Amino acid sequence: MIRKGFAELPLHGGKCPPWLFKRMVELSRGISKVLIEEKGVNCFLERMSDSFWFQSLGCVLGYDFHSSGLTTTVGGALKEALNKKDLGVLIAGGKGKVARKTPQEVVKLGESIQMGQTEIDNLIYSSKLAAKVDNSVLQDGYNLYHHIIIFTEGGRWAVIQQGMDLTNKSARRYHWLSEHVKSFVKDPHDSVISSLKRAKVLDMSSQKSGDAQKTSIDLVNGGIEHLRNDWEELKRPAYQKSLDEWSGIQRRVDRQNLDFLQMPQKVNWAAIKELYDFQPKDYEELVSTKGIGPSTIRALALVSDLIYGSKPSWKDPVKFAFTVGGKDGVPYPVDRKAMSETTAILEEGIEASKVGNREKLIALEKLRQIIPVE
Repeated sequence: MIRKGFAELPLHGGKCPPWLFKRMVELSRGISKVLIEEKGVNCFLERMSDSFWFQSLGCVLGYDFHSSGLTTTVGGALKEALNKKDLGVLIAGGKGKVARKTPQEVVKLGESIQMGQTEIDNLIYSSKLAAKVDNSVLQDGYNLYHHIIIFTEGGRWAVIQQGMDLTNKSARRYHWLSEHVKSFVKDPHDSVISSLKRAKVLDMSSQKSGDAQKTSIDLVNGGIEHLRNDWEELKRPAYQKSLDEWSGIQRRVDRQNLDFLQMPQKVNWAAIKELYDFQPKDYEELVSTKGIGPSTIRALALVSDLIYGSKPSWKDPVKFAFTVGGKDGVPYPVDRKAMSETTAILEEGIEASKVGNREKLIALEKLRQIIPVE
């Protein structure tokens, strides 16, 4: 999961005009065809997992560079372009209700290209767990409303999904690449871009949350009553003495951070009981269990932190980065070869598309605005 990124975008209302969407489909088909034929399907997946490249593609296709609608509209255009063209890449999912139908679409598309049941099951598992991680394991205040999985005949995949925060009217996009997924719950965020960095974000997918992950597993495997007692202790107001404290027994609860921890009011104890019966062997098994959502994951993290001293990561995994480097060498020198290859691929795709000359000229002009010619 090394290649994964975020993009922070303002929420925009309305729909993409039909005339524009039609041209976006045609242009995206041309660009995808050139990239796949020249570089192969694996390279195409790598480009889709690069949040900057995906953003540039959306701009070239004619969408507002800073709009949240770029993600959903470009995803829809690519889906229509690729699923109707024999290029070895297919897309399932979409926005809202369509996203929830992703597993059924994966089955249908997989069977259409004669994929094995094991490969189809792996795709469905990866799709569901990617969504679970970004919606529950990483608690950054964004709720997912868009999800697509792009996959090849060989079972490799990329996931692009987007969440929204209605409080500040912004969206955040997440990219995944199967080739680099070693674990769904260990440092999945390596390439993160955003204009907004939050002071406190519970990131139970961070490597720094390893101890809290282990403690969470021990808590659910140790029995529901013991865990419930720990949870009740956290919910008790700081000014209210417990029987243990009256008896002189020191409690291990550190309450100094309770103000920002936003304690969940409800915990799915039935799901935790099922976890206890199941006895998960690792944290991925724990979070992948049905019924284990943000509140339960947060409750386990808080008990691990405040009672047992196993601290999770509260750092927002946002970094400022560049697609091909920065002119001042930050974070690294400009990769001129990569820049030239990206420009050439987009230009060839534009020329190969079926849109008219005027649309091609507009697309090329947008490309030159994104990547200035020296």
